[in-house]
Amino acid sequence: MAAPEPDAPREPEALVDAETDPGVDHETDRDRDPDADAGMGRGANPDVAPDTNPNPDPDKDTDPEADAPPGPDPVTVPSMSAGPDFVLRPWEMSDLPLVREASQDPYIPLITTIPAHYSDAAAEAFVRRQWERAATGAGYPFAIVRSRDRRPVGSIGLWLRELPEGRASIGYWMVASGRGQGVTRAALRTVTSWALRDLGIPRLQLFIEPWNTASARIAVDVGYRREGLLRGWQRVGDERRDMAVYGLLNTDGTADGRAVTAD
Repeated sequence: MAAPEPDAPREPEALVDAETDPGVDHETDRDRDPDADAGMGRGANPDVAPDTNPNPDPDKDTDPEADAPPGPDPVTVPSMSAGPDFVLRPWEMSDLPLVREASQDPYIPLITTIPAHYSDAAAEAFVRRQWERAATGAGYPFAIVRSRDRRPVGSIGLWLRELPEGRASIGYWMVASGRGQGVTRAALRTVTSWALRDLGIPRLQLFIEPWNTASARIAVDVGYRREGLLRGWQRVGDERRDMAVYGLLNTDGTADGRAVTAD
């Protein structure tokens, strides 16, 4: 998996679907969300919606947020085909079985806001967090669904915290029942192409633990280039771990040798 994006409340790291994939790449955002029930986020969880208004009187002009600049615009998560066998779509409450399976994985809850101890309430909160991320413009969270039986098998997200600087991060994870079917490669290729061509994002990046060679191979196959090692970049469980950073510019060539930038 690819590490969850740093500013996304611990959502998925990049996950690989290769047979050798141990589970999940991490989103660089492994800093847990404070609002995450148990999950992948790192640090305060933006998905939680506490009452942030210190001044209950809306007519008072003493609200410290009154002069704050507007936040990012909401985004609409589209549905997209990821090859002939998989579909990317917004999260639904019918995806609770996927959250249950992911919570049983030894790695996914460490790098995302997936609850480590499953309950329907915690799973529903996780799905609502995905909706909130889109509503607040934090990014595009997708469920990865197998076409033949409509079974969700993983997650991939495009996270926009650093979009003002011209870059975005991608994180993904796959449950055991979805691995070894080429789904990670198909999902990463689809989101990458869409982000570079349709959204016009200048740079995309992935953060992958050095031991996760399966995920690294998929990143390179899709066109990402390893750019270096970030030592102690993010907390995974109880320790800080190194992350290899992989980048792709919309002026680079893709895996098939064509330029990514649209005419």
